[in-house]
Amino acid sequence: MAADKKPKPSGFPGSGLAKGLAVTLRTMTKRSVTAQYPDVQPDLAPRTRGVIGLFEENCTVCMLCARECPDWCIYIDSHKETVPPAAPGGRERSRNVLDRFAIDFSLCMYCGICIEVCPFDALFWSPEFEYAETDIRELTHERDKLREWMWTVPEPPALDPAAEEPKEIAAARKTADKLAAQQAAADAETSGEDA
Repeated sequence: MAADKKPKPSGFPGSGLAKGLAVTLRTMTKRSVTAQYPDVQPDLAPRTRGVIGLFEENCTVCMLCARECPDWCIYIDSHKETVPPAAPGGRERSRNVLDRFAIDFSLCMYCGICIEVCPFDALFWSPEFEYAETDIRELTHERDKLREWMWTVPEPPALDPAAEEPKEIAAARKTADKLAAQQAAADAETSGEDA
């Protein structure tokens, strides 16, 4: 019967101990590499997720980031302002003005959903990682600190020169070429009438 078979011991008695000691001896003979962190800054990967930076000028207070955040760690306050008409006879418009934008990094799980859902590119990953505090209540950072971190956001990588041109740019170029051809035809027609 197959159930009566006992597992065969692998190797000689104490082989596991010998393998463990071999690993220990190999490790002991190698030189250890110590990162001297406070004195020497680490080389971070280009897409390191440190903290979230806020580009305040792009924020329209649409609240998408706060609504989509699974941890509810984004706090936004705003008020409405009336903007005078741009042209005489136009109507007044109202716009949202950002009063408070804060992120509680003691709750944040760095998922990046807020950055992904922002339709106006107001939130970015910053590689900044030195923001520890002694009190957990001080990990709620307001918009001035988030704006400070915005300036540490690296430039996006260059576009691949072999990639095809985006359709928006191609459409804009086609329209510009068409308008330039119409203008050239109108100029030629005008100069033909003058002669």
